[in-house]
Amino acid sequence: MLNLQIQPTVILLAAIFSIASSSAQEAWETPRTAYGAPDLQGIWSSASITTLERDPALGNTLSVGAEEARRIEASAAFNVLSEDDNAPSDPNRSPPTDGDTDAGYNAFWIDPGTRMAQIGSEYRTSFIVDPANGQIPYTQASGMAFMEYVRTVGYDGPEQRPLGERCMVGFGSSGGPPMLPVLYNNHYQIVQSEDYVMVLAEMNHDARIIRLGSTHMGEDFNPWLGDSIGYWEGDTLVVETTNFHPQQSFRFAIKHVLYLPQSAKVTERFTRTGPKSILYEFTVEDSEAYTQPWSAQIPFRIATGSMYEYACHEGNYALPGILAGARFEEREAAD
Repeated sequence: MLNLQIQPTVILLAAIFSIASSSAQEAWETPRTAYGAPDLQGIWSSASITTLERDPALGNTLSVGAEEARRIEASAAFNVLSEDDNAPSDPNRSPPTDGDTDAGYNAFWIDPGTRMAQIGSEYRTSFIVDPANGQIPYTQASGMAFMEYVRTVGYDGPEQRPLGERCMVGFGSSGGPPMLPVLYNNHYQIVQSEDYVMVLAEMNHDARIIRLGSTHMGEDFNPWLGDSIGYWEGDTLVVETTNFHPQQSFRFAIKHVLYLPQSAKVTERFTRTGPKSILYEFTVEDSEAYTQPWSAQIPFRIATGSMYEYACHEGNYALPGILAGARFEEREAAD
């Protein structure tokens, strides 16, 4: 008798909650600026343990269930740092001995994200959605370009070092396009006017100015982060970028490696999907570098707090230290 009384009540409550939830989703509308454009403004984070390319062992498996996602997240390398890894710097510590290392020391500032990228109800195993195997479809010409780059990188002077070490742009492809998360500083600030959209990347404070309703400059105009123009397609901001800087073709980070030649074209799409989310999508095209265009999706979440200055050169002894180490090795070899 008790069950007969409870079951209708449970069904009624479930129906009420379902209707309320549906009504709440229907009530949300894309916010708009004073001039009627979809409002993308705010500070957003792309931090995630999901990577650009998929683990080859997963094959064509683009998404996993919630239980598997929690397991992967719990075992992620940067989610299991020890107390020593997170300890503040000790200026009086002894130098490492053979077999010892400070590799994880002072790692508390690392912020690569703790969750897999979630789009709808799917937990993604890679940002790349096409091709189905989640890999960048490089051509043989790209492989040769990588080999040539490795051959020319050296220690004779700062111009031979990667751009991130030189503080020219952020590490990897953090400033984009495409804009990819790295180990830390994965915030982006979007500011709009009627004729421009500015995207400020926290990593190295790279600012990209997107001209709306414009055309590309001539081929001789090759700025850092490329030449970006945009237009509205319904509630989606579509951005097309060409004319990349020739020194920005190779983008290396711990979480991704990307070859994107000067002749490539990147088409990005920014769509508000909720009060605290943007779906960021992009497609990369270059007939010589890739066997086909390839596409990816990255969820942006609203960030809490402010975005602070990334002062790359302030107190940065890495580059002089790297070159000084090379000179020391040369002297040892000469002796």
